Amino acid sequence: MQFKYPDILYFLFLLLIPILVHLFQLRRFKKEYFTNVQFLKALTIQTRKSSTIKKWLLLITRMLLLAFLIIAFAQPFFKSKDAKNSSNELYIVLDNSYSMQAKGKKGELLKRAVQDLLESTPENTQFSLLTNTETFWNTDIKSIQKELQNLTYSATPFVLENAMSKIKAHKSVFNKDVVIITDGIGLEAKHLKSIAPDFKTLFVIPKAEEKNNIAVDSVYIKQTLDNFYEIGVNLSAYGDNSKSAPIALYNKNKLIAKTIVTFETPKKTIAFTIPKDDFHGYVAIQDKGLDFDNTLFFSVLKPKKTNVIAIGEQPKNEFLTRIYTSEEFNFTTTELSKLDYNTIEKQDAILINEVQSIPQALQTTLKSFVEKGGNLIVIPAPNAAKETASFIKQFGALDFSDFQKNTQLITKINFEHPLFSAVFEKKIENFQYPNTKIAAVLKSQYPPILSYQDQNPFLVAIPNSLSSVYVFAAPLNKENSNFQNSPLIVPTFYKMAQNNQKTGVIALQIGTSLPFITDAQLNKDDIVTIKNEKESFIPIQQILSAKVKMNFADFPKTAGNFEIYNGTKAQSNISFNYDRAESNLSTFNNEIISDYKTIESIDSVFNTIKANRTDQQIWKTFVILTLLLLFVELLIQKFVK
Repeated sequence: MQFKYPDILYFLFLLLIPILVHLFQLRRFKKEYFTNVQFLKALTIQTRKSSTIKKWLLLITRMLLLAFLIIAFAQPFFKSKDAKNSSNELYIVLDNSYSMQAKGKKGELLKRAVQDLLESTPENTQFSLLTNTETFWNTDIKSIQKELQNLTYSATPFVLENAMSKIKAHKSVFNKDVVIITDGIGLEAKHLKSIAPDFKTLFVIPKAEEKNNIAVDSVYIKQTLDNFYEIGVNLSAYGDNSKSAPIALYNKNKLIAKTIVTFETPKKTIAFTIPKDDFHGYVAIQDKGLDFDNTLFFSVLKPKKTNVIAIGEQPKNEFLTRIYTSEEFNFTTTELSKLDYNTIEKQDAILINEVQSIPQALQTTLKSFVEKGGNLIVIPAPNAAKETASFIKQFGALDFSDFQKNTQLITKINFEHPLFSAVFEKKIENFQYPNTKIAAVLKSQYPPILSYQDQNPFLVAIPNSLSSVYVFAAPLNKENSNFQNSPLIVPTFYKMAQNNQKTGVIALQIGTSLPFITDAQLNKDDIVTIKNEKESFIPIQQILSAKVKMNFADFPKTAGNFEIYNGTKAQSNISFNYDRAESNLSTFNNEIISDYKTIESIDSVFNTIKANRTDQQIWKTFVILTLLLLFVELLIQKFVK
């Protein structure tokens, strides 16, 4: 037991007063004997004993009464079991990602959590609130009531590390209580390492009633026909989705096609055919799960010819003319001595074919070309291994050894590599294996695209955010290799020359850090704007000759089809979508937070904290005891003779 005002206990010296009074009342009296009252002797003795007992009872009662009264004024209490954290600052982390769109017993998880916070948070409680997108420092529930009521879903998935980093950066002399309100989708054990050991952490895990969900994952060009594209729509079914669901394709909000999809397996691909023209629409599916992943917006630009230039001797470049045909490519070939450097900026792909020595000026120009989104293809020249190795290292970690004479077969295709996506309908294991007579050994952290029978790479890609540098391990001239006669040569070189931003599906993910390049002639003070009917924003942009490089950060806020504007003129189409990382509502494992306390509901959080932090006041008990003793004294005075 502890006292709020311990100095008052000095008044316990007042207990001497009733003792002194008692001693005064018990002083000895002189005896006087009378001749005629001897028969009263026994009665006198009995009365004297009774009086002594009464005085002792009154003494004890008055001492206890006075003691309890003094102790009551000192305000005694029992210290709470979590008293050391009573001065902690409160931080509430609220997950407002799209997985919180799932429905619980009382509606959507996020809306229910917001309502519980508004109803349960004490008005005088100071706290900081962190969501995926917003932060409110040192506030109270009344001050942010409107902001909470207007809180929308975030396109950014819930990342616990981000919230913990902000809390740690918010310097304070006090310890921290952290209440994390999340459904736990995407939460892994490694993420919990970001929680500081001295944080008093509580989890509130709202649970979804319906965990079945269908998501539209991606769209890609499956096959290119003369006048049409065959596109593939990848779908995922989570939980028990044995029932069929309708799926529809729209172009500029106009229904193009509709069908029913049934999931025999969790993954499904549906094919649609669209005209080989500008397409600016979306794929939509209807299910009873989450809404945010039911629609995928995408754009396909009208095909433009790809500009490709091959630098090398004319006879060695001859085989490329059969691949880069005039219907789809603007293909030119030139010797190094005749190269016009001004044409490099206009190219989409550049092929260096067995050039013995690349001048430093050209190396610098090619490095800039790759950084601006152009693809570079390098076929090494015999007896130029050192020059090739030195040049290649400018683009990434790739070791290029000296050439070794050893005839080897090219036997392995990496079908999972992006270069061969949608190229092969099925995996081919037995085909006419091409070979090389001399080749370098490529050592790289990047997965090989084509490999020899000894597992050494024959073709490797060094990727960056906008393009790739493709490096062969051997010369491809007919004296060294029969690769020119292989069926692999057409899809390989065709795909290496293509720029996905020009010839593929544009369906960007909101929050991605990858840049995007568009053709645009801008003056020094001009800017590019991206907008649709509901939203408009200006991306971070950099002018690159006749192109503009853009970064979008966390914009736009909502998924949809947008247009890129140069001033008031629409330049191109572009589409944005939400991340599908939280589509699976069954991924959370309660075991990963077993080391932390879990509270069933938000209203219980504040009750738990208050109960653990509140001292047990017992001064009222002593006041009651004082009154009882006062009553006992009255009874003694009245009934004890």
